[in-house]
Amino acid sequence: MEFTAASNRADPYKNFKFRVKWDGVYVAGVSKVSALKRTTEVVKHRSGGDPSSSRKSAGRTEFEAVTLERGVTHDKAFEQWANKVWNYGSALGREVSLKDYKKDIIIDLYNEAGQLAVSYHLYNCWVSEYQALPDLDANANAVAIQHLKLENEGWERDYAVNQPAEPSFVEPTG
Repeated sequence: MEFTAASNRADPYKNFKFRVKWDGVYVAGVSKVSALKRTTEVVKHRSGGDPSSSRKSAGRTEFEAVTLERGVTHDKAFEQWANKVWNYGSALGREVSLKDYKKDIIIDLYNEAGQLAVSYHLYNCWVSEYQALPDLDANANAVAIQHLKLENEGWERDYAVNQPAEPSFVEPTG
């Protein structure tokens, strides 16, 4: 197995240790985050003198919405943010909070030892879809899950987060 100079870890990070932060605070209970995905359009073109071959260049880049899920609790963070986009009962012309309905969020991924390994910043996120309660079923045995769908204007990895020096555990002797 070959390693780069910056890495001494052979295994990829697992997807189950993460936290989400906005407004400088980690959000309670987030249990699932959808994939970070961007797509760049392909623009095909050809010169008038080229017989039949075309060339390709990069066009617009779109960033897919990110969905956060968590169990229903008394924490109001999801609902309060969703209400900034539209709030029932607000006065005419005041249904939307134009001042602060967009937020930057941070998704932190941790290694198995609980050390910060990778971090992504998502910019100008806003709630395009909010599910306060799931379908309720008296015959089910499941956790009630909330969903928050966040549109965003791009994301990038925080390269200031370095690979952690992972601990080595030694069996006790004796």
